Amino acid sequence: MQRQHIGVLVGGVLLLVVAMGISRFAFTPILPFMRIEEGLSFEEGSYLASSNYIGYFVGALGAGFIFRNKKNFLLATVILNVFSIFFMGMTHSYLFWLLLRFIAGATSGFIFVLTSSIIMDYLATHFQTRFSGFLFSGIGIGIAISGLLVPFIEGNFGWEGTWLGLGILSAIFLALTLVLWRNISIQNGEKVEKTNDTKILRGFMPWLIIAYGLEGLGYIITGTFLVDIIYNIESLRSFASFSWVIAGIAAAPAAPIWMLLISKYSTVKLLSIAYILQVIGILLPVITQTSWSVLLSAFLFGFTFVGIVSLSTAYARELFPKQSGVVVSALTTAYALGQILGPVLASSVESYFKSFKAPLSFAGFIVTVALAILLLGKWYSNRKELSKALEVYHHSS
Repeated sequence: MQRQHIGVLVGGVLLLVVAMGISRFAFTPILPFMRIEEGLSFEEGSYLASSNYIGYFVGALGAGFIFRNKKNFLLATVILNVFSIFFMGMTHSYLFWLLLRFIAGATSGFIFVLTSSIIMDYLATHFQTRFSGFLFSGIGIGIAISGLLVPFIEGNFGWEGTWLGLGILSAIFLALTLVLWRNISIQNGEKVEKTNDTKILRGFMPWLIIAYGLEGLGYIITGTFLVDIIYNIESLRSFASFSWVIAGIAAAPAAPIWMLLISKYSTVKLLSIAYILQVIGILLPVITQTSWSVLLSAFLFGFTFVGIVSLSTAYARELFPKQSGVVVSALTTAYALGQILGPVLASSVESYFKSFKAPLSFAGFIVTVALAILLLGKWYSNRKELSKALEVYHHSS
């Protein structure tokens, strides 16, 4: 791989570190400290999470309509994203937090879709598609960074200082990306003519989108409250922040590992394995509350959710290679819709059953349904394709 290609890929990784690992997921390990010091209820924490996911939905949906000046638009949203991280530590206003989490979510949605689209297209143009999995390692690296830094910074500077410190770090990563991307030009996206072949809501794609949306709903319950749940189990409190580091460490190499396996196994088979492992990870703390079970749960969570993201987006682009922006936007929008509902439903289930086991059990059930839809969709679309092929064969003979 040429030096310039590596630079472009590393720049993309850094943008996902900022937008996903820090801007979105640093909220998870910071939330317990904010709840205690600011007296936030579980419900108020859920609303802050949902505000971020509503923003992510808006950004992911909007990114599908960006065809021109992708690079400049992307970098402008990253600047706004960094400001949203920084200002979280500058105010104690709950309403302002809601607004900032929305801005962080909207910009994250744009950044994820545009960065994925730009990097996957760039690598495909230079015959380097096999390296696309490395891009999504940015999510895990960001989670690991936030997991390691949050307890350290919070212990010295409080939760406010934690947001400020992460804001400064994000600004440094943005500056590095600007240097790495200074000489590359991104081609404007093409609006593909609408024909039966370019309709993305056909064949297996709708099933993939629905399954991915349900995955968004199921995984985000664990993703938002994992640290908080562990923190509230007295005997496991010391493992709370460390569990998030484990999730990040597992997530960092996950995408390249899953993408490497595509050469040996079908994508749907790999997705099925990832879904099954994720269900096991979600349900482990329900079955047993020991240090090994919560750490294994965190590991499986990190390893599978990044794997599902990378496998699903790569498969969608494989189905529609000329419409990477549109298909990644469609997938991410469904995912974001699931994420909006996830924390609210988790909060309702938790308050009804008065147990952290209830939202995790619900999340496990939803991800199981997502797996069933994925497998049913593959079987149905294969059967439809086979009957269509037989029809063409009979007509020609």
